[in-house]
Amino acid sequence: MAKLKLGAIADDKPVKVTVELPAALHRDLSAYAEVLAHETGQPVADPMKLIVPMLQRFIATDRAFARARKVTEKD
Repeated sequence: MAKLKLGAIADDKPVKVTVELPAALHRDLSAYAEVLAHETGQPVADPMKLIVPMLQRFIATDRAFARARKVTEKD
């Protein structure tokens, strides 16, 4: 099986966020949660909890953002 970009989701203090998602994206998040639960052996009770680690991973691996951030920090 392919290795997913996310690992197990840390159990941390919840933060309330309101987001409207297209139905297709919600279905994808639910499917991703199922695959992640199968891979890690830890159930993901709420697929919405995947949003934060996905965003963190996206930002951490976006090279253009990292370069732009370095330029901004120098100014």
